[in-house]
Amino acid sequence: MIRAVAINGSPQMEKGNTALVLASFIQGMTDAGSEVELLYASRLKVKPCSCGVMYCWNDGPGECCIQDDMQLLYPKLKAADVLILATPVYVPLPGDMQNVVNRLMPLIDPKLETRQGRTRARLHEDVNIQKIVLVATSGWREVENCDTVVRVVRELAEDASVEFAGAVLRPHSDAMKVDDKITEDGEAVLDAVRRAGSELVGQGRMSQETLKMISRPLF
Repeated sequence: MIRAVAINGSPQMEKGNTALVLASFIQGMTDAGSEVELLYASRLKVKPCSCGVMYCWNDGPGECCIQDDMQLLYPKLKAADVLILATPVYVPLPGDMQNVVNRLMPLIDPKLETRQGRTRARLHEDVNIQKIVLVATSGWREVENCDTVVRVVRELAEDASVEFAGAVLRPHSDAMKVDDKITEDGEAVLDAVRRAGSELVGQGRMSQETLKMISRPLF
């Protein structure tokens, strides 16, 4: 069974468009036989990284010197096969989500290597994560406004030498609803999101056709 941890970085938590899209994605994964644990960055008490001497790499490799809710999150991440980062598009991420991403460093083994002209590392041997997936929503009309967030998550995956398994992107996400009710187009988008989650579990990848269906213009 594929085990996944999904972190919703939206300050609105269960009430936002990110939650709406992420719920469909998780449903697709669970329907395909995956086990997914959902957490909220704004509910976790995670402090900013304040250890400029890189304690987690130099003094205590694999250990974070900050005692907060990340100490509860690290074991869950180590046991997961897939990490799902879900976020609305800020510049680039909401603050609580950025703190969580910055505090992932203890999972990375400080043994650097050069690949294709770039310095990279790998996860510690006790970290099972094989894939990182992005789920992002935006109020902007163009999907290209998600590019910075995609680049952040792609770089995280490549720096850790795991697969960036793709990005589920929904621009102008408010257009999925009218008077707080999901429109017909919105339902079609959410159906495609569920399909993407199912494809990730069943086929190991999300098809470009499905991802384009999710991000297609609704105006």
